[in-house]
Order: sequence, then C-alpha cells, then structure tokens
Amino acid sequence: MTFSWELILAFACGAGLALLMGWMLLSRRIKLARIQADEIVELARKDAEIQAREIRSQATIEFEKERVDREAFLNERRQKIQREEEDLQARRKDIDRVRQRLSHREAEIDKIRTDTLAEQARYENLVDHYETLLKRIADISDEEARQLLREEAREQTAGELQQIQREMVIHAEDEAKSEAQRILIDVMQRVGSSVSQQISATIVDLPSEDMKGRIIGREGRNIKSFERATGVTLMIDETPGTILVSSFDPVRREVARIALERLIKDGRIHPVSIEETVDSVRRDMEDHVIQLGESALLKLRLHGLHPEVIRLLGMLHYRLSNNQNTLEHSVEVAFLASLLASELGLDPELAKRCGLLHDLGKAIDHEYEGSHAASASRLLQRHGEDPIVVNAVACSHDEVEATSVYAALTKVADSLSATRPGARTDSMDGYVQRVRSLEDIALNYEEVSEAYAVQAGREIRVIVSPEAVDDLGARSLARKIRQRIEDELQYPGTIKVTLVREQRFVETAK
Repeated sequence: MTFSWELILAFACGAGLALLMGWMLLSRRIKLARIQADEIVELARKDAEIQAREIRSQATIEFEKERVDREAFLNERRQKIQREEEDLQARRKDIDRVRQRLSHREAEIDKIRTDTLAEQARYENLVDHYETLLKRIADISDEEARQLLREEAREQTAGELQQIQREMVIHAEDEAKSEAQRILIDVMQRVGSSVSQQISATIVDLPSEDMKGRIIGREGRNIKSFERATGVTLMIDETPGTILVSSFDPVRREVARIALERLIKDGRIHPVSIEETVDSVRRDMEDHVIQLGESALLKLRLHGLHPEVIRLLGMLHYRLSNNQNTLEHSVEVAFLASLLASELGLDPELAKRCGLLHDLGKAIDHEYEGSHAASASRLLQRHGEDPIVVNAVACSHDEVEATSVYAALTKVADSLSATRPGARTDSMDGYVQRVRSLEDIALNYEEVSEAYAVQAGREIRVIVSPEAVDDLGARSLARKIRQRIEDELQYPGTIKVTLVREQRFVETAK
C-alpha cells in the first residue's frame, strides 16, 4: 500500500499537534497543581502563625499572672520587713529612753554620793571642830565660852542673813516700782492737757480786697514800715480777704496781729500811724503779760510771788519748746508735782511752786548770764523765794546738786509733761533731720551694717555684723551710740537704742 507524501505530512502534523495539545494540557495541570500546593503551604503557614501567636499570648498571660503574683508576694514581704523595722526603731527608742533614764539615775546617784561624802566630811570636820572647842572650853571661862558661841553663830548665819537681806531688797524694789507706776498713772490720768500744734503764722481777716493795697502802700512803704517796726513778715497773696502774719517769735507775731487789726479798724495806714500803733500794742502787751501770769497763779491758787516773777511767768505764754506752750507746760508741771507730793506725803504747795517756776529762766533776756536754770535761780533768790524752790529750779538741768526731794519731784513732773503723747511736735524738716542724724550716728561705726530710725524717731534699731563684734562688744557699742545721741542731738523725750546681733544658717536641699 503506498502512501503519498502529503498523507504522511498530514499525519505528522496531526501527531505533532496532538503532542503539542497534550504537552500544553499537561503543563496546565502541573501549574494548577503548583498553585494548589502553594495555597496549601500558605494556609499551613498561616495556621502555624496563628497557633504560634496563640501560644505566645497564652505564655504572656501566664507570665503576667506569674509576675503579678510575684510582685504581690514581694510587696507583702516588703511591708512585713518595714513593719519589723518600725518595731525595731520603736524598741531602739525605748531602749534609748531607758538608757537616758539610767544615765540620769546614775548622775543622781553620783550627786547623792558626792553630797553624802561632802556631808560626811563636813560632819567629820564639825566633830573635830567641836572636839577642839571642848578641849578649849575646859580651859576657858564662862564669858570666853559665850563669846566663842556668839562668833560661831555669827559665822554660821552670815550667809543666810545676806540672802535674806538680798531678797528683802529685791522685794522692796519691786514694791517701790509697782507703787511708783501706780502713782504716776493716777497722776497722769488726773491731769489732761491740750495737744500742741505747730504755729508759725497767723491769719488776719480783711474787710475788702482794697485793704491789701492800702497795707502795701505806695511803692511798698507801709508794708516795709510795718515789718520793720514789728519784726515780722506780711505775706499777701491772691487768697481773698486774708493776710498772713509770719514769724517764729510768738510775741512779735501777736503784737503784729493786734497792731494790724487796729490799723485796719482805724483805716489810717501810713508809716507814722503804724509806729504809733505798734508802740501802743507793745505797752498793752506788757499789761496782758502780767494778766497771764496772775491768771496762772489764780489757776494754781498760789500767792506771794514778786511782780517781776509774775511778769516773767506771763512772758512764758509766748515762749514755745518744740511747739509746746511753756506757760501751759509750767502750770501742768505744777499740777503734776502737787499730785505726786500728795501721794508721797510731801508738801503739795511747795511742790506746786517748784513746778511752776522750773522754766522761768526761758523768759529772761540776755541781761542775765548763764543757763536759764541758773539765771532763774539767781533771780528767785534775789526776790526772796524759798531756798528749796531755788534749788529745785537750779537742779532742773543737773547743773547743781539737789538738796531736797522736791528737785527730783520737779524733774519727774517735767518729764511727764514733756513726754506725754501730743505734748510736743516737730516740723517735718526737723523730724527728717533728726531721723537722718540718728541713722548717720549709728552707721558711723564700722561694725554696723544697717540702721533704721523707727517709732517717729523715738527708737533706733541697729544691726551689726556678727563676725565683726561679739556679744560683749555689741553691748558696749550700744552704750557708745546712746552716748553720742545724748551728746550730739537735741530731741524731746527719750530715744531707745536697740542693737541686734544674730547669725542665720541657711541650706537648700535639692
């Protein structure tokens, strides 16, 4: 059987195509098998990861549980240990307290042993002493024996008597201080005086504004003549209906005020009328001064003073001491001295006389030499005043020695009147200057680091460096500052010096 090439070729092509189809089908199956295998492997891997994660979570939970249990156990053990430590601390403190008590008891026992030994030694000495005395008594007379007994008793009781005397003195001082405070408070309550005010100018009312021009005068002749005749300053400003009379001399200011009021009332204002009016007012002022002195005597119910003394008393009305009226101050001192004398069983009239005249010298002019206390005492002695009063006036500034208790009584009354609240006032400039002077005096010492004037200048607080001065030096420095204040400053009342020396140690914990 013969085949043609075409048939063979066709058969070959069909076989190749079949083989190709079979290979492609086989490849697809292999690929599908591989995909399935990969999916199976991936699923197995995911299952393994899930199982591993679960196992890890379970292990973590068990670990946390175990950790919490362990921590709870440790906390319990720690608290137990802390309680045991606190118990140990408490027991240690108890042991320390017991040890301290034992130490105190041992110290007491040692002291008792020492005292016992001392008493034993004293008794042995007494035995020896009395044996010696007995041996001596056997050879002495009765009088000599009594003398020995008296000497022995005196020696044994000397220390006790000194102690009793010291206690009695302290008790007497306390009682005297308490009684003095009671008397002073009672006297101060019974005397009430006005509060001083600073006055350096007086206001005079004018009937009209035209009067200002008449007072000034042509080219200022009238005002210049008035100021020259009176020694004051007339201050004329835009204030309607008033004119200011300024002077620190109260007598001149009062004369000028009265003269100006008379001139305004009269209406005739020229240099001649001004001089005549001022002279007339000065003469009237002399009569008024005498009336003021007599009024003070009438208020105090005193008599027998020389007319010159009465005139000088009236002049005190126009004298100021730190803006305190000196006549009112003298009358107040007289009342205080009289009350104090009555409390102490002294003569109140004599004390009143001393208090009234203690500042009389402040009204005496320059014709009398010396201090105002010495001048007043000489004047009073010349006019026949009581020697006790003369001495009290002379002793008011510690220039002579006191010869009676009335001098000290006058000083006490003077201090009460001068230092009571509101008795005296300072100007602002004077106050600032005093405060600055106080601080400058304290800061002048190298040991002082800071100084402050307080209590309106009545106290100076000084702070010193503790490295530069010790306690003894600080006390000495306070006395030096006090002495300089007394020597260099003029001030009413008293000034307290408070010196502070302290050390401070500061640490900061970080």
